[in-house]
Amino acid sequence: MGEPMPPKRPIGRRMTPQRAEYRRLAQSAEIGAVTRGQLAVLAHNLPCTGLINATESHLLVTLINTAPGEAFEKAGRAIIFKSNQQLAFEINRSVGRVSRMLSNLFDTGLVTMQDSGNYKRYPVRSASGSIVDGCGIDLRILIVRYRELDDLVRQAKAEKATARAALRRYRGALRNLRYALATVTDLSERARARQEARLERVVALVGTAAKASSDVLRRATALVEWFIERVLQLPRRPQVASEAKESTCTYAENDMHKQTTTPDPIVNSNENRRSAAAEQLNLLEAGSASQWAYETSLGRGSYQVNQPKRLPHVVVALQDVLRAVPALRTYGFALPRTWADLARLVPQMCCITGISDDARRCAVAQMGEQQAAVAIAVTLQKFDRQEVSSPGGYLRAMTDRAAAGELHLARSVFGLAARNLMETIN
Repeated sequence: MGEPMPPKRPIGRRMTPQRAEYRRLAQSAEIGAVTRGQLAVLAHNLPCTGLINATESHLLVTLINTAPGEAFEKAGRAIIFKSNQQLAFEINRSVGRVSRMLSNLFDTGLVTMQDSGNYKRYPVRSASGSIVDGCGIDLRILIVRYRELDDLVRQAKAEKATARAALRRYRGALRNLRYALATVTDLSERARARQEARLERVVALVGTAAKASSDVLRRATALVEWFIERVLQLPRRPQVASEAKESTCTYAENDMHKQTTTPDPIVNSNENRRSAAAEQLNLLEAGSASQWAYETSLGRGSYQVNQPKRLPHVVVALQDVLRAVPALRTYGFALPRTWADLARLVPQMCCITGISDDARRCAVAQMGEQQAAVAIAVTLQKFDRQEVSSPGGYLRAMTDRAAAGELHLARSVFGLAARNLMETIN
């Protein structure tokens, strides 16, 4: 007995459900609704959507221009019967390349193809000589999808214009900040180095500006413009008060909510500022947001991490966190509406403050995702007020205190909210 014959390779064009659907859709085309010129312009602009590349666009334009104008009028048939060899000659590509590009156009839904038994392309004419059908490259699918594809082109152009405008503004803000750092003389070397480090972190976060999204560029531009204000030592912008419907305050005067942590008035505090290892600010009379509202010095000795967890129950609302951390708005973050939104901002807050991934993971493992997000937000606020010189070390100290059961995030939040309100009033 001889050896069994190896299975033959399937012969013919690969047919998929999507290709069959495109064929059926092409048969429903309303000939005469779109002109050949409109289709040619559409095919020329399609590369901006990412559906096809420039070479495939060139082939598609060639196919459209090959069909006579009457083929796109009523009773016409927009079917091309040129061979791959002739198309390859016209666009200066190989026959194999043209075959692959036609398959890609078929898969994308820009052409459909009907093959004959011997793969020849020819028309089927009526008794009067007009083309009624044929085996070739059918362009009727473009007529059916014209509005859809044209909308994609318009959307891509609008997004490109928005990204280009955001890129110009971002580069202009970078130039202004670098000029300000080079010309301002009354800025201390420490403050100058701090602003330069912040600028480097923002530039690293954006990466290649020409490839960044418009949303990233807008947020980076807002940060850089804020850095310019700090370098030029401009006064702080007044904080926008929250809407009354989002306020939890039950005390109102003249139809305006005045949010406080207690009914007792808050008076001025001293002007001392603290770092991660400094003593607490001593508020004279701040009600429940007095001296206990701030964390005690995070630099007083070390705590054993292997002690049992005794995390206190934190009773703090998300709106309290937003009032305590106006730096979220300062750095261009979209204000979170849920705890999950705040948790999603954690990596970006860590990038701005320079907190390492290891410090963030340790905080989440020790405190949980929600409390870790609050702790990092508090660190961001104190970093913005230049009260913390090492945000990563500050967060690790808070993590150690959480392990020892001596971390009081609610006090920190209420204390920061009270101080921000006091500064706004003054």
